[in-house]
Amino acid sequence: MILHANCKINLGLDVLRRRTDGYHELETVMFPVRELYDVVEVVRTAEPGVRFRAEGLALDCAPGENICLKAFRLMQARYGVDGVAVRLDKRVPFGAGLGGGSSDGTAVLLALDELFGLRLAEAELIALAAELGSDTAFFVRNTPQLCTGRGEVMEPYAPGLEGMTLVILKPAGGVSTREAYAGVCPHVPAVPLAERLRRPVAEWQGVVTNDFEPHIFAAHPAIREARDRLLGAGALYASMSGSGSAVFGLFDAAEKAGSLRRQTPFIFAL
Repeated sequence: MILHANCKINLGLDVLRRRTDGYHELETVMFPVRELYDVVEVVRTAEPGVRFRAEGLALDCAPGENICLKAFRLMQARYGVDGVAVRLDKRVPFGAGLGGGSSDGTAVLLALDELFGLRLAEAELIALAAELGSDTAFFVRNTPQLCTGRGEVMEPYAPGLEGMTLVILKPAGGVSTREAYAGVCPHVPAVPLAERLRRPVAEWQGVVTNDFEPHIFAAHPAIREARDRLLGAGALYASMSGSGSAVFGLFDAAEKAGSLRRQTPFIFAL
């Protein structure tokens, strides 16, 4: 079975408070980017255990720590699945806030559910995915969602981006989740994110914000410069996705976005 494990962008990201379990309470809208994806292949084998092979972009962790293997071990412990080979063709940049790894892990969960005929309910798949990470549950639904809690509490949300063009820039280097949260200052905004997102996209800049940006921009000027490059090229709205380092811009005209084609291969019609 071959799955396209697509990435996501965050339309706004409010870090509301630190929880007693050590995580942070968030509010964000996650939006799938289907044209930018890793390829995850999962097949059953006669031998017990799991074989894992990675190709494409070099992984940012030891092969044994990859989230694809963590997903297999979780399903093996919970449901007794066994005997698979997993191939990961890595295409989504890591350390970018695009959720590529989270999507890979969820793809393995979904593949194992189907290959072994488990027929798990969506709620159970979401709970399993949430055990792997904060962004992971989103990819079970993989449609625009207003996400709260750690990101695992979801409700459908239509941001109205039809007809726009999305451009993603990925500066050199990455930002770890640890670094992103270490410098954030949690607060509850006066106007909830869902309400701010109801404004026209042309009014989002400075209103639909990402709470990681101030300290990440200060520590990584190239990320701020990439965001400003998108605005200078005519983006109606530009922001860092998740914890960075990728930034994205929303354009109302494809020809404006086209001026950035030499700088990035990541230009998509929405």
